[in-house]
Amino acid sequence: MRHDQRGADLNVVQNPEGTKYKADALYLYNFEKIHGGSKGYMSVPEGYVSRVLIAVAIVCAVALAWSIRDVLIVIFGGLIVATLLRTLSDGISRITPLQGKSAVGMAVAVVLILLVGVGWAIGDLVLTQMETLRERLPEAVEASRRWLYQSALGSRLLKQVQTAGPVDVPWDQVAGITGVAVGAITSVILILAIGLYVAGAPGLYRRGLVSLMPRHYRAAVQQAIAAAARGLRLWLLGQMLSMAAIGTLTAIGLLLLNMPLALSLGIIAGLTAFIPFVGPLSFGVLAVLMAFTEGPEQALYVALLCLGIQQLEGYVITPLIQRRTVQLPPALGLVAMLIFGVLFGIPGVLLATPLVVVVMILVQKLYVEYGLEGRNAEN
Repeated sequence: MRHDQRGADLNVVQNPEGTKYKADALYLYNFEKIHGGSKGYMSVPEGYVSRVLIAVAIVCAVALAWSIRDVLIVIFGGLIVATLLRTLSDGISRITPLQGKSAVGMAVAVVLILLVGVGWAIGDLVLTQMETLRERLPEAVEASRRWLYQSALGSRLLKQVQTAGPVDVPWDQVAGITGVAVGAITSVILILAIGLYVAGAPGLYRRGLVSLMPRHYRAAVQQAIAAAARGLRLWLLGQMLSMAAIGTLTAIGLLLLNMPLALSLGIIAGLTAFIPFVGPLSFGVLAVLMAFTEGPEQALYVALLCLGIQQLEGYVITPLIQRRTVQLPPALGLVAMLIFGVLFGIPGVLLATPLVVVVMILVQKLYVEYGLEGRNAEN
């Protein structure tokens, strides 16, 4: 190695092949020569920059999603409403000449007519029973407490609760109930509005979302979105059938047991069945408490009825429905409720099951089929 006189002031050196380099770049040249580099130049691994950019984009997307998680849960609620309206409008389109927005408008009209009709038919009875239920709930709690005092174990449990000391009422939180109620009403209005707009022109929003993706991913994303929408629709149909079955069986069973407020309790049972695990358990506690007003034996019969209906739903109704809809492992649904409950609060618990259905389908289509299986096919 010798110094080049013409480039001495630039600190230039010359390698044995006659190529001139700055002294601070000579190390890179020797490194590439030792490790088999091409022509002595440092090369970046193929695809390295794109992978770094993808990783940065994913981190930014996760951070953005976390900051607007409350907005995302409202949007997803709107998508559920849109899916329900599109399911009804597609049925209307098959039996009438109405298409597109006209069919969606007819679906909204049908839903409103059904709600008004049901309210007109049984609205007074349901409202009366609900008011009676609210008034008798303290009596039910007191009856269950008296029954617990009759047993040694129950008396010990109640004494442990009493020795825990009085609970201070968080009046600052109670004062915020009005604000929470206003926020909930606003969220419901936004969910309904989003559902109506998306149901009226789903293709517009789907194309807009797909256009944000890289060109070579658009076909896969398009297929994944279509599969997720189809899966969510099937899940909604199955869930509505399951809720109707549970509500009907509960009301009939309570009537056979001569249980008061059977119709209202049946409606509550059907509505709470939308939330797996937590919903049926909450209703079971409520039904047993109300049965204590009729005596401990009646409470036992109601508890057995709720247990029997849940077993029937878990081993007969749900498997029959899931044969034609979406199969969701029970453990996955429970874990999803815990995760989404931590992330989104009560709305996350309410929408955990449809959320995990959509996530499961997207992972299957984009990661497993397009990612893993596609790479294996190429290799």
